[in-house]
Amino acid sequence: MPMLRSVLTVGSWTMASRILGFARDMLIASRLGAGPVADAFFVALKLPNLFRRLFGEGAFNAAFVPAFAGILAAEGRAAARDMAERMGTLMMLWLSLLTLIALIFMPQMIGVLAPGFAANPGKFALAVELTRITFFYMPLICLTALISGVLNSLDRFAAAAAAPVFFNLLLMAALVGLTPYLPTPGHALAWGVFAAGVVQLAMVWVAARQAGMALRLYRPPALTPPIRQVLRRMVPGVLGAGVTQINLAVDVIIASFLVSGSVSYLYYADRVAQLPLGVIGAALGTALLPLLARHLRLGEKLSAHRALNRGIELAVLLTLPCAAGLAVAAGPITAALFQRGAFDAAASAASASALVAYAVGLPAFVLVKVFAPAFFARGDTSAPVRIGILSVAVNLALNLAFMNVLGHVGVALATSIAAWVNGGLLAWLLVRRGHLVLDRRCRRVLPRLVVASAMMAAAVFAIGLVLPGLGNLLRAGLMILVGMAGFTLAGMALGAFHPRDVLRQLRRRAPRGASAGNPA
Repeated sequence: MPMLRSVLTVGSWTMASRILGFARDMLIASRLGAGPVADAFFVALKLPNLFRRLFGEGAFNAAFVPAFAGILAAEGRAAARDMAERMGTLMMLWLSLLTLIALIFMPQMIGVLAPGFAANPGKFALAVELTRITFFYMPLICLTALISGVLNSLDRFAAAAAAPVFFNLLLMAALVGLTPYLPTPGHALAWGVFAAGVVQLAMVWVAARQAGMALRLYRPPALTPPIRQVLRRMVPGVLGAGVTQINLAVDVIIASFLVSGSVSYLYYADRVAQLPLGVIGAALGTALLPLLARHLRLGEKLSAHRALNRGIELAVLLTLPCAAGLAVAAGPITAALFQRGAFDAAASAASASALVAYAVGLPAFVLVKVFAPAFFARGDTSAPVRIGILSVAVNLALNLAFMNVLGHVGVALATSIAAWVNGGLLAWLLVRRGHLVLDRRCRRVLPRLVVASAMMAAAVFAIGLVLPGLGNLLRAGLMILVGMAGFTLAGMALGAFHPRDVLRQLRRRAPRGASAGNPA
């Protein structure tokens, strides 16, 4: 199955990036702990990442990839390159203007994103200074997203997926190498973020050049019909595709009013939850959107239907056991990863509690990334917007209801519940429109995956009770191994999946002419 091959290509590189990301976060935790400098840097990292995911990877990709893939299939490479170059030039012009405005009004922007910092003027000033450095990352990574969309439409996924590896490497190098020469370790990390943006852009541009699609960003940004189509679909998609990031921004706003360190607790918990979310969700969304767009463009409705069903199966197969395992083993995992140096046992326990709450929503986060391309591939970005606005409202209401009772844990739990609302409404609307009908295989597999995940969680919980005296690293490792083995055995015994079927799918090749370029 071509989609599974693409998912594994993206997923393997993303896994490497996440592993290095854990190494980076372990280093940050040991040097900064969960204090004011850490809180300021995580806010400084959050703001450009929010714009990146809204304009670079979210709404833009949802609008650009189907349009580019359609022109590539119907009119050829020259027309597709012209459209991408004009779009890239237009993007750089308005993102440069946005960056200039942000640099001038950064205190006001931090006042919106982290209003609770105003009670600590030093912390607020540090957040403003660091964010002014990291914001230069935003236009660089948005252009990287455009070129990545070009590569994905050519079925070349490896370079774009590998680029984030260097983000983690450069941040670790900056923290170790630049800290002695700068006012705080936060400054070193901020400059590392900027350097990472330059390197990631260079990587994907070289890959596009090797694929025969080198982009030159000096074409006049005329609003041609394809450009206008992308912009029309992108404007409402800013909320529809980026609703998860908006919800996470709400988390930061609420957490800034809580006790010092709350922003950091949520960050470290989110980083652990992001391993399956980033690897699986990003891979599924990246591979599914161009595949659905291609099938629908060619009138292959049955193939699009099957691709969506297989995407749902993969999402549940890969996220439900992860969610169950993280919820049961949150304490040992968080302690093994971060509890050292300035990050003490109390900070570890606080982060573990937030991780349990984030794990509740993990399958929903990934299913949203499966359902959303079914709308975007059909040119519909307005429906996810309406559902996204409702999801943001639910998240904000629950945050306000939970914050005084559950503290930072309530912030994470509100986000998870809002994700289920988002995913559930997207699925309901697809079913209502006839774009989603669970086929026989999907209806047979999903309940068995639920049972297998429950059996695995019980086994992991039992191991945690039997072996309480082991060190954090050994205990977490044993719980993970038992979880993996338990889910595999339970899933095979229940007939939910079989490794032979996965290997058979991996050996299948895409049919000739199915793509416009060579597989990565």
